[in-house]
Amino acid sequence: MVGGIKAQYDCIKAFSETDFTKDLREIGIPVLVLHGDADQIVPIDDSARKSVKLLKQGTLKVVPGAPHGMCTTLAEQTNRELLGFIKA
Repeated sequence: MVGGIKAQYDCIKAFSETDFTKDLREIGIPVLVLHGDADQIVPIDDSARKSVKLLKQGTLKVVPGAPHGMCTTLAEQTNRELLGFIKA
């Protein structure tokens, strides 16, 4: 990860202390929650699996073996999943 330690700390602090429950419940359009099951930074059971339950039209797509940075490390697969969701 590239960035200053203070900015990275502030980011993690904000994400870990902000409750997005109300926001997620208010989203009324189809939402794809794309998450790797090997994400060690934001574990799937603590985030994606909970988030998709709060969304009115949430779809969870789990990418086996994918890490936290899968949009970079698995860009082609991530793009295929996004395009498939948009086309459906």
